[in-house]
Amino acid sequence: MRHLVILFACLPWIASLAQTPAVAVPAVPVPVPVPALSARAWVLMDYASGQVLAAHDAEQRLEPASLTKMMTTYLVAEALADRRLSLQQPVTVSERAWRTQGSRSFIPVNGQVLVDDLLKGMVIQSGNDAAVALAEAVGGSEPAFATMMNRTAQRLGLKDTNFLNASGFFDGPQPTHYSTAHDMARLAAALVRDHPEMHRLHAVKEYTYAGIRRYNRNRLLWADPTVDGLKTGHSNAAGYCLVATSLRPPRRLISVVLGAPSDEARARDSLNLLNWGYTAFEAVKVYGKDQTVSQFKVFKGAQNTVKVGVTEDLIVSVPRGMAGKLTARLDSRQPLLGPVHLGTPVGTLKLMLGEQTWGEYPVVALEEVPLAGFFGRLWDTLVLWFR
Repeated sequence: MRHLVILFACLPWIASLAQTPAVAVPAVPVPVPVPALSARAWVLMDYASGQVLAAHDAEQRLEPASLTKMMTTYLVAEALADRRLSLQQPVTVSERAWRTQGSRSFIPVNGQVLVDDLLKGMVIQSGNDAAVALAEAVGGSEPAFATMMNRTAQRLGLKDTNFLNASGFFDGPQPTHYSTAHDMARLAAALVRDHPEMHRLHAVKEYTYAGIRRYNRNRLLWADPTVDGLKTGHSNAAGYCLVATSLRPPRRLISVVLGAPSDEARARDSLNLLNWGYTAFEAVKVYGKDQTVSQFKVFKGAQNTVKVGVTEDLIVSVPRGMAGKLTARLDSRQPLLGPVHLGTPVGTLKLMLGEQTWGEYPVVALEEVPLAGFFGRLWDTLVLWFR
């Protein structure tokens, strides 16, 4: 490994404003004390970097109630992107979907409802019946759809999540249907990243179906204009839950509270988390999208080096006033052998805040390096032999 140490004393950074929760990355002091929260488990995540800024019992497996619908939404969005569904496609509402209890959109049994209307009913109103109808449209049946949900959860790295249905509704406690605050934050980040058009639907405050006006249950949409999603959940077993996304440029934060004692408490806890994150931390833009960070040596390639960098702006949060202490080390994979394809991970950028590791992020090839010809490969083989 070769190490490239980069000091950020002169890097520009962009500060965000705000106010208010817990243990950020431990051992680094933050200037604003953590407020007391009422939820059983919670987490605050920086969307761009994936940093967990604060958490309490974030890996505890709990019932997610209607937060389950985030995964249902993700799979419906994939089906729309793959053209297995269309927004104007009519779906016949089965008796199973129609009979689903809890929060409902009151769609007609055996009636034809457009995917667009079912999505609004599930996302905005949190309709369990709409969730089941969409699950059947995508997976053929709700049990088959649940298998798809769990397969996707594994693909997204949600290691402490297991889904049994599309809505999260059960008549009583169902401990084998579970997730964690951290996994819910990861799922929210995936939805924002992979399906931004679906994320935008979560910011809609109301819609009208069958002549009836229906309202979004996320009260933060009215309380904070920077909040643009995401999902509420409630059951007797799960308590009151809320995943909230907030954008105060240049940063987006994601808060998750599970098991709050009331609707008011989950909204208050979420707002306190978001405000604290924006007040206690500031943003540092480490590198820009497709900016060349360095050039790595390539063996057996048509050229001797490859430009490397990050595919999206790398913006990290550091405790306010500590940006000047941020440093970075770039570790390349060695030996790096051709061919090297565009977007291939070729190293790791390790950020340090003082003596503490602050984050590790992949760097990728920003260009194609074809395989060298026979004599070029032979020469590099000899070089590597004696290296």
